[in-house]
This record gives sequence, structure tokens and C-alpha cells, in this order.
Amino acid sequence: MGLNSGRVRPADAVTVIFVSLFALLTVIYYGSIASAGKLLVTYISLLSLQLILIRYSPERGVLKFFHDIVFPVIAVFLVFNSMTELVPGVNPGDIDFMLIRADYWLLGVYPTVWLERIVNPYLTEILQLSYTSYYFLPLILGIALKIKKKETGFDESLTLILLCFYLSYVGYILFPALGPRYTMNHLQSIPLKGTPLSEKIYSILNSIEGIKRDAFPSGHTAVTLVVLSLAFRYEKRLFYIYLPITVLLLFATVYCRYHYVVDVLGGVVLYVVTMIVGRWFIRSAHKIM
Repeated sequence: MGLNSGRVRPADAVTVIFVSLFALLTVIYYGSIASAGKLLVTYISLLSLQLILIRYSPERGVLKFFHDIVFPVIAVFLVFNSMTELVPGVNPGDIDFMLIRADYWLLGVYPTVWLERIVNPYLTEILQLSYTSYYFLPLILGIALKIKKKETGFDESLTLILLCFYLSYVGYILFPALGPRYTMNHLQSIPLKGTPLSEKIYSILNSIEGIKRDAFPSGHTAVTLVVLSLAFRYEKRLFYIYLPITVLLLFATVYCRYHYVVDVLGGVVLYVVTMIVGRWFIRSAHKIM
């Protein structure tokens, strides 16, 4: 197994920076965060493993696959899961009322209520599946780039996707919001019923995501747009497959009552910020690492 001792990739640096930030917030707000000790163990474990991977930087084999694919997925999932305790501990005030007002000011209606006129089980099925594709689009792109040995494209994609995920988590801390499926349920007159499959998906998503105050900005929007842009640059065939899925996914964020329209707009802004800051970070990192 080849080793490239101590090489710090931009993607590794992104994880170290943000996990360290979340660990620092946990220490500062230790007394107000439920299970703060458990969060610190999670963050310290991720940092330790990331630093070990940086130290040995495997160039091929099982450890390389773990470094490139498995560990980033684990890190994103665990950090996302930690937001359940971290967000209310750091910033307990929800801003849903502001987002609801912003939607009404922009559109003159409550979007999830207005969309009841087109609700039907088959549309719900398609949109739930599209919304769920968010969890697979980055992974499929990454694996495709690895199979085709597009290492430069893979490294840039991994950096930008991780940056977008972690920035969205910072957004949840700064702007905690539950989303319309919780705050506007009393205004909905038509339940969002689909086929048994879509209802099972909805149940699974609720169990995975829980109540995390993760509505603003829409990470689904931002991450998917980042992935779409990267597919256009590095894997055109995937881009043409991803494009209609992305359109449906963006519509699903509101139709399926996960997000306000302003969450989606916030996700678009986050996408732009990610691409600008991420490319600058990659260029800077290559100069000093």
C-alpha cells in the first residue's frame, strides 16, 4: 500500500476546520447543550480519525477508498446528526415566523397551503423519491469520478460538497427553523398522502432527520446545485440525468412541506457562496500544502 505521508488535501482541511468549530461551540455552550459530552466525543473521534488519515494519506487500496468515500459520508452524517443537540443549545430561538412572513410577502400566499390544489398520490410519490435522491447524488458522482480515475475532479468535488454541507450546518445554527411540516401543519387541510412507498420514505426521513431545525438554508437545494455544477464540469452524462431530478427535487422541497420558498432561495445563495469560497479555498490550499 502506497503512502503519501502528511499530505493535507483541501477536503481534509475543510473537515478539520468545521468539526473543530462545532467542537469549540460545544465547549463554549457546554452547559446548555443536551448530551454535550457525547457530542465532544463524536467531534474528537472524527478529528482524530481525520488526522490519522492525513498523516498516512493512503494512495491506493481499502484505506484509500475509506479515506475518499466512506469517511466523508460518516463525517457528514454524524455532524448532521449532532445538530439535533447543538443547534438548540447554541441558538434556541426559532425564526420560522420570519420565514413564513417572508414567503407571504414574496408570494401573497402560504406556498405549502396553496400547493394543496395539485396534491395527488402519484405526484407525491415522484417528488418524495426525487427529494430522497439528494442522499445519493453526491455519492454516485464521487464513485463515477473515482472509477474513471478523474482524481482532480474528484478532489475538487469532494471539497466543494463537504464545504456546502458544513456551511449549511452553520446556517442551521445561525438561523434555526423547523420548517412548514411542523409549523404550518395546522393550516393544511389535505394530508400529504402518497403510495405506501412514499409514505415509508417520509417515515424514514423523519426518523433520520428528526427535529433538527434544519430548514434554513435548504441544504437539499445548495448541495444538489453544487453536485449538478460538478457533474456538468466533470461528468456530462450524469449531468443530463441529474438535471430533471434536480428540477423535481427543488419543487419537492416545498411541495413535500420540508421547506419554505425562502429556504430554497437561501439554498441558492449558499450554493453561490460555496462555489466562490470553495474555489478560492482550493487555490489557496494548493499554494501552501
